[in-house]
Amino acid sequence: MTNLEKYYNKFNEDHRLTTRHGLVEFKTTLHHIQNLIGDRKGLQIADIGCGTGRYSIELCHQGHNLTAVELVKRNIEVLRAKHEKIKTWQGTALDLSFLDEGKFDITLCFGPMYHLHTKEERLTVIEQLKRITKPGGLIFIAYILNENAIIRYCFGENKINECIQNGWLTKDFHTITQENDLYSYVRLEDINEIQKESGLERVKIFSQEGAADYMRRELNAMDQETFSHFIEYTIAISERPELLGAGTHAVDVLKR
Repeated sequence: MTNLEKYYNKFNEDHRLTTRHGLVEFKTTLHHIQNLIGDRKGLQIADIGCGTGRYSIELCHQGHNLTAVELVKRNIEVLRAKHEKIKTWQGTALDLSFLDEGKFDITLCFGPMYHLHTKEERLTVIEQLKRITKPGGLIFIAYILNENAIIRYCFGENKINECIQNGWLTKDFHTITQENDLYSYVRLEDINEIQKESGLERVKIFSQEGAADYMRRELNAMDQETFSHFIEYTIAISERPELLGAGTHAVDVLKR
């Protein structure tokens, strides 16, 4: 079992998107998926790195045909126990040869890029996503952003001196991924470079949760009406270019 699998066997992925900051991420992301799907029903959708299937289950309930792929056995077992209609595979985004070429109208990739350390690995995943997506289909790819890690971990947890002394940051404060790191952090320019080398057209890029990760305590204290307005606000600003790089995640939507 890899370190990644050991980590997710202990991490409660099923709970994450039901917390208030997680709900902001989920609702904002779902808004963009639904906006691009429009009135279409019965689409073939692949959820690569599906976790415990929050997006797969919701989209299946909306009338689409879901195929979910997940590396961590525990997570896929949780999904299988919840929903029998979703086709599930245990596997890695680096090799999707078990899925048919050109099958999917929509392909989601909301976890795998977090754990890859090199541009070459990320481009390998994109080639796999391209292969299984229909011409004209859409590919949603999520990344974890650098500045959130610097602000919340290096400064928020007073780790900045340790990170500098250990050579974990460049002079302009970009994280340097270490061999055993579980997560890898990127900036928008890194995402832009990957997109250009992929040969795919960008449809849009958006922040999944905006400022939510910085405001966990405040979100938990909000009444339901105020919290609903915060979600509306986050959706409204989610594509503003001056705010994109500061959130926890960004999703690049590409056309096959």
